[in-house]
Amino acid sequence: MPAPAPPGLSHEEQFRRKVAAKSAVVGIVGLGYVGLPLILAFAEAGFKVLGLDVDRSKIDRLRAGQSYIAHIDGGRIKSMADGGLMEVTADFARASAAEAIIICVPTPLTAYREPDLSFVTGTLESLLPHLRAGQMLSLESTTYPGTTDEVLRPPIEARGLTIGRDFFLVYSPEREDPANPSFGTRNIPKVLGGQTPACQRVGLALYSQVIHQMVPVSSPRAAELTKLLENIYRSVNIGLVNELKIVADNMGLDIYEVINAAATKPFGFTPFYPGPGIGGHCIPIDPFYLTWKARGYGVHTRFIELAGEINEAMPQWVVDKLIHALNEKGRPLKGAKVLILGIAYKKNVDDMRESPSVVVMELLARRGAILSYSDPHVPVFPNLRRGHFDLQSTPLTRETLARFDAVLMLTAHAAFDRSLIAAHARLIIDTRGVFPDAPNVVRA
Repeated sequence: MPAPAPPGLSHEEQFRRKVAAKSAVVGIVGLGYVGLPLILAFAEAGFKVLGLDVDRSKIDRLRAGQSYIAHIDGGRIKSMADGGLMEVTADFARASAAEAIIICVPTPLTAYREPDLSFVTGTLESLLPHLRAGQMLSLESTTYPGTTDEVLRPPIEARGLTIGRDFFLVYSPEREDPANPSFGTRNIPKVLGGQTPACQRVGLALYSQVIHQMVPVSSPRAAELTKLLENIYRSVNIGLVNELKIVADNMGLDIYEVINAAATKPFGFTPFYPGPGIGGHCIPIDPFYLTWKARGYGVHTRFIELAGEINEAMPQWVVDKLIHALNEKGRPLKGAKVLILGIAYKKNVDDMRESPSVVVMELLARRGAILSYSDPHVPVFPNLRRGHFDLQSTPLTRETLARFDAVLMLTAHAAFDRSLIAAHARLIIDTRGVFPDAPNVVRA
């Protein structure tokens, strides 16, 4: 049974006093692209943080003061570890020492494009024996509306904890944008929905210590749908501009010229740019969480699914453009030496999740192309759930560039010397619009 609060002092009041005094321990489960920046934000604000993860290699590196994420400085980690503000462990029993527990684990799709909450439910199962009165649990993982109420709440209440009185449950979706030079954990406004008004107050009290602007909404369901809307908005608009890229190409027009001209309108237009597909953990996956949930209400989300189909077709469009460009030079794709520029899903990061570059490489390999890649952020091709190549990053020199029949610009890292590439590559397939028109450049 949960321990009673001291007379005259509710669990909510106790929690908020500890947060105000920065004596509350903040536990964060999942030390990846979301969890690690959050740990640093709380530790640098003066809170003692407890990091929990099943990946012991991450724990070992953090204890050694090392970063395993390219855009996060290891010096920040070492400073927090040396200062005694950061403890990392695989022992979930330590969760009982935390006043707040924040879950930042992946929410992928199954092979049938249905939500896979196994990381969330597995995490909750590991935490349940160690939950106690007076704690707050926050879920940050992207998910469908109803997850907090339908998946998290019942097992917690089954332990005799009353939500909103002696235990606090909130949903506050992550909004990380790795390597964004302007926006990080602290200055990205944060949405939060509490299961009860008391849960809302507790959640706002905690997060407002490290986040400059909190955005309270009426419920966890509203917060869950807010996160999906953000990523569906991007998916749909990227799908639109990818489709327009194909239209413009067939008309002999430059889609980048058109987008940049439209972007001069000071109202009613937000520029989105085409590419070889969509990647990362959010945009290729999150829309399908809503399509799955909507089917339970008898709603078919045709618009969302159509955008997904267009975006998923872009790697094949890139391959077709390469085949055509090689044919123009009298060279078949089979046996052609092709250099992939950038295998991370977005520029200036080392994140490979759902990278469209991998899909392009798979399609090319099936057609007999001889592949190499260059990516300053990914020196060795990693083992992935989908696609693996026994390759290491190729340094870019005038000699190496000249050896390839074609190079594909798929991820436009700032570290790439574009002048060098333009001067020495025989054929450039440019999917990002970063090269000027030239005889050896083909837009795709």
